[in-house]
Amino acid sequence: MRYGQALRDEVTARGTTPLIGVYDMYSASIAAEHYNGFFVSGFGFAASYYGLPDIGFIAWPDMVAFAERLRGAFPRHHLLVDIDDGYVDPEVACHVVRRLERIGASGVILEDQKRPRRCGHADGKVVLPLEDYLEKLNLVLATRTDLLVVARTDATEEADILRRAAALAETDADVVLVDGVRSVDWIRRIRKVVGDKPLLFNQIAGGKSPRLSLTELAELGIDVAIYSTPCLFAAHRAMETAMAELKFTDGRLPATGDSGEVGVGEATELLARNIDRPHPERAAVPA
Repeated sequence: MRYGQALRDEVTARGTTPLIGVYDMYSASIAAEHYNGFFVSGFGFAASYYGLPDIGFIAWPDMVAFAERLRGAFPRHHLLVDIDDGYVDPEVACHVVRRLERIGASGVILEDQKRPRRCGHADGKVVLPLEDYLEKLNLVLATRTDLLVVARTDATEEADILRRAAALAETDADVVLVDGVRSVDWIRRIRKVVGDKPLLFNQIAGGKSPRLSLTELAELGIDVAIYSTPCLFAAHRAMETAMAELKFTDGRLPATGDSGEVGVGEATELLARNIDRPHPERAAVPA
């Protein structure tokens, strides 16, 4: 299957394609029940795998291994992977792209940040000289054969945002992302300078960008929307609540079933579907 082309076809179809941020196999198992596309968020992966903020701790073999596990369990879902700045070196970026394409990733996002990097919605971001980033991006584009490539800028100065967005749109990248867009007016301005190139919008709870529906994004000409952290932040709040309630009840577990909490049966049934999904001709594994 040409995973890159499948995602490319969906991105260029009418409307806005949603890709849901997943941070581990369990969150992906739940998201897969509702959406057909994943985004492997650097924020979520750094938090879940290392217990650290998204400021450059991720090692590329860890990210590739996670993407490989996702593809094995979800053979028909779109899989867009955040590879930060390509792990600094252009040759490393190309190696990671080859590895991800080999295991069946659909696409990657390559940013123009300079180390030490930051989450796209954090303060203190510094970007590479545009010429340096374009050199790295063009090497990645020459390396991929099918993989969809999102060119991302983290520029924060108004003139530089538009200059870089226009330059990225002139490359062979499939999609352009300006991260941390602060207003609908700026979405319109960026949409204008990138011309016909597909445009991606990143939504993260508590971030710098406005909260917009898929209908609103489609009306603004957004082709792809990535939701970086809905699973991670929902789990955060739910686990805090569960721990507080467990302490309050002197360690008595809550009731499970129709009106109670998730129990072992429901969880096992969800996970058993990951065994069957790569083998649609096989009968379901009993939960």
